[in-house]
Amino acid sequence: MKTDIYVYSRTASALLILLACVPTQAQEYPSRPIRMIVPQASGSASDTMARIIAGDLTARLKQQVIVDNRPGGALQLGLELTAKAPPDGYTIAYGMIGALAISPNMLQKPPVDVQKDLAPISQTTTGQMMLAVSPTTSFKSVRDIIVFAKQNPNKLNYASSGNGTPGHVGFELFKTMTGTQAVHVPYKGGAAAITELIAGQVQIMLESTNSITPHAKGGRVRGLAVSGPKRAEALPEYPTIAEAGVPGYEATTWTGVVGPAAMPRAIITRLNAELNRMVVSPAYKEKVMMIGSEPAGGTPEQFGQYIRSEYAKWGDIVKRAGARID
Repeated sequence: MKTDIYVYSRTASALLILLACVPTQAQEYPSRPIRMIVPQASGSASDTMARIIAGDLTARLKQQVIVDNRPGGALQLGLELTAKAPPDGYTIAYGMIGALAISPNMLQKPPVDVQKDLAPISQTTTGQMMLAVSPTTSFKSVRDIIVFAKQNPNKLNYASSGNGTPGHVGFELFKTMTGTQAVHVPYKGGAAAITELIAGQVQIMLESTNSITPHAKGGRVRGLAVSGPKRAEALPEYPTIAEAGVPGYEATTWTGVVGPAAMPRAIITRLNAELNRMVVSPAYKEKVMMIGSEPAGGTPEQFGQYIRSEYAKWGDIVKRAGARID
């Protein structure tokens, strides 16, 4: 009996010591630099936002947050590296709608189950895309595009920042709703695609306002409309695609931070708290609004539920549009 009591006492003491260490570890985090994987190329819309967030988190966490661009695999390579990383909070990912909700629906065997292999931490932005055309074209409105495309099936080339991105599937939805045909030309990132749009190598592009707005305002491309349910707060001069001739059209974008599925709750909570402080700061709002997006935050649970609902929504759109990635 005494032996049992002794063993129980030692076990209980060990558990108390272990539990006492948990908050200490959370308080000490981070003690070294954090890697933030971005599953798109440098210069893309996601890369731009990731660097804004990394800079802010660096100041808040007192440790450097390093952006690590890992494009490829239909936006899944970066997520796969994140999912397989040690779940210690030192590898996180900047996830966007294309990587978390669209391209997995377009792959026969996605390497990552985004709803099981990743831990949602916090949403960071919500935004729209802009339908823009090359200045070498004569298109002045969305209706101009529709009329030309109906009269000239597959004579228009539309660019995207890659297979499975919002611009790719968003334009497939545009084609379905307007009964038009155009040829998809994917690039490795938005910067390369926009360069070709400016030069007239492709005629149309549906791209995140984050990356294309400066070019539209500078006259290097001709912006025609935005893709959300209402006009963008930062770009009120542009009508929605629904207003401009495609009733019911809606394709919004969003981003957020995720980590490996087994990340400790205390570290998720710490990162979520810092990200939520960031998104309400005037400095962050100003930077985000300048590129046509809006701040977004919330709990890890809210972000997880949003990912699930968007996954289902875009899965249905992908199925109806017949868009696939081989």
